[in-house]
Amino acid sequence: MPFATAHAVSLHGALGHLVDVQADVSPGQAGLAMVGRLDLSLREAGDRCRMAIANSDLVWPATKRTTLLLSPADLHKRGPHFDLAIAVAVLAADGQLPPEALRDTVFIGELTLAGGLRAVPGVLPMVLAAVDRGIRHVVVPEPQAQEAAMVPGVAVLGMRSLLQVVAELRGEVVPTAPPVAPMSGTRLLAWRGADRLDDVDLADLHGMADAKYAVEVAAAGGHPLHLSGPKGSGKTSLAERIVTVLPDLGPEEALELTAVHSLAGALEPGDGLITRPPFSAPHHDASKTSIVGGGSGQVRPGELSRTHGGVLFLDEWPLFRSDVIDALRQPLESGEITVARSDESVTLPARGMLVLACNPCPCGDYSDDRGQNRCSCRAVELRDYRRKMRAPIADRLDISRHVGPLRPHDHDRFSRLESSAEVRGRVAAARARQAERYAGCGWRLNSQVPGPVLRDRWPLPAGAQRLLDDRLYEGRLSSRGAVRVHRLAWTIADLRAVTAGGDVGPDRDEVDVALRLRAGDALMVHTLERGMAG
Repeated sequence: MPFATAHAVSLHGALGHLVDVQADVSPGQAGLAMVGRLDLSLREAGDRCRMAIANSDLVWPATKRTTLLLSPADLHKRGPHFDLAIAVAVLAADGQLPPEALRDTVFIGELTLAGGLRAVPGVLPMVLAAVDRGIRHVVVPEPQAQEAAMVPGVAVLGMRSLLQVVAELRGEVVPTAPPVAPMSGTRLLAWRGADRLDDVDLADLHGMADAKYAVEVAAAGGHPLHLSGPKGSGKTSLAERIVTVLPDLGPEEALELTAVHSLAGALEPGDGLITRPPFSAPHHDASKTSIVGGGSGQVRPGELSRTHGGVLFLDEWPLFRSDVIDALRQPLESGEITVARSDESVTLPARGMLVLACNPCPCGDYSDDRGQNRCSCRAVELRDYRRKMRAPIADRLDISRHVGPLRPHDHDRFSRLESSAEVRGRVAAARARQAERYAGCGWRLNSQVPGPVLRDRWPLPAGAQRLLDDRLYEGRLSSRGAVRVHRLAWTIADLRAVTAGGDVGPDRDEVDVALRLRAGDALMVHTLERGMAG
């Protein structure tokens, strides 16, 4: 029968769909017909596959009518990674390969005209999608075999050429072939990169006891954080050290993050699972697409998704364009970002910590103390700057801290400088409590729990709820803010349980601290001392 089916995967953001590449080679007017809602790069696959087969000393059925259907037909398909599946389907339909050898196998890879394989982005999410549909064997370009093998329960075959794949499917001796070049987007300028954060530690910073406590709470519960203060006060230094107090990612989180980086084409040959939380600090001139994702053609993840499980730091955030800041609203609420296009809607994960930092004015010298105010900004500049700081995004930030200049007594007060490792131990223990509490739910951290579920299953005691309601009825807190204070109170209680023992939920004291953290009010001394009790 002149018919065969190979399997491939079509990616829509981080979501993969199994695609049947059906080939029919039968007598009739010679030619190639490809159907199934294909984009231009995929329509060109016919020419690539024909020359790859011919230059591999195999036979393209040039005297027959070849019809290719990529099913489901209503699913938009794009990208050159279908080449290998198309080639083996045509060869099997022409009788040059046993059709049964193609069963239960997904073929991923672009073909060169010489018949060699080329690496493609998104191999990890493709393999994840294939395994989810019951596929247990995948064939990928050799440099990406390690990436595909990150998915448990799948047998991976890394190959260099079409001829090697054909020999393997026929059960013949696999011939030699030139190595496959890695993807062209390799990191050539890695003289510092993310490794520079390996040299920083929370113990490097003197003073800022209340800001450090706020960072610990934010890290423990995954809460978004806002830092403000004059230039040179240490906002950036503190933000860069947040990632050092975050524990390693769990297996599920690591796989999610690595899949996003694979989709973005950011994985190098030999890279394993990304187990450390990522950190990104894009420049304020960054576009909306670079932050939230998108682009022409295939939607690529932005920095929001590439820092999933880590930290996205926007320094001098009022200088970012308004559309970039407004685009952060949805992911701060839902933990994911949806990029809609005319022909598709792509949803990407975005459950990282958002950290915003800004000066009190454009020049950075403004101070409420008249004696120290050296601000040179014009009134209109100051008004426009502060209007951005009062944008709706501010209501979605759980914690707000003012970082002031270092004062002489800060070297003595709370003089024991805790290392990042010490704080990371408490953060990891608090997160473990949350993981146990939310086992079987669709969230991992306090910041991710929906408000109605939090009120029904983990309510506050009457006295603590009364304190929260008073602020709400006075108009000093929005309904959204009340939910976020409730989440913060649980994180503070988790940290208290780690340092002081016990297994109780938040009470009035925790709600009071949460309200202070959210409003930017000064923390009580006993709160800071208790935070360092571990």
